[in-house]
Amino acid sequence: MIRINTVVTRTGDDGSTGLGDGSRVRKDDARIEALGTLDEANAAIGLMRVYTAAGEDMMLARVQNDLFDLGADLAVPGTDAARLRITPAQVARLEAEIEESNAELPPLTSFVLPGGAPGAAAAHLARAIVRRAERRVVALARVEAVNPAALLFLNRLSDHLFVLARRLSAEAGDVLWAPGANRPDLDADPAADADGE
Repeated sequence: MIRINTVVTRTGDDGSTGLGDGSRVRKDDARIEALGTLDEANAAIGLMRVYTAAGEDMMLARVQNDLFDLGADLAVPGTDAARLRITPAQVARLEAEIEESNAELPPLTSFVLPGGAPGAAAAHLARAIVRRAERRVVALARVEAVNPAALLFLNRLSDHLFVLARRLSAEAGDVLWAPGANRPDLDADPAADADGE
């Protein structure tokens, strides 16, 4: 049972914070960086839900809960299975949802630029933050043991959000990258450019 009676505790005034096992670390510790970025990702997904219909909203509600599970996992150092840990089953659910959602979408012919519709733009923002969270967990895993499913979950979640972004921009259509579209005339004399003429 989790009970939060007091918000202001003053225990972090010295620049430290508590982990789930009762130990304390600096607030700029690699584990806290990872946890903080998970929090950002979850907040971005919460914003994304404002723009989603019932089906996507239910999916994202599950994702948000799983991100709290992942936070609980990372808040306790080690990989002791007796603690709350993210599981391969949660990763598999993401994979199944990706496959189902992607099957309804047309094939891509280029990379997608973030945007297309408000929900899609919010999904791309959430996806980018999840990628940063993944990098933070990779950095943590270089110095401490981390549940392998944690990294798998974040890797799949960014793909999941990418596919959802495409679904949410289905009416407006994908905004595709046009390589070199804004470059100067490629037929210009490269020697003149090199000389600054």
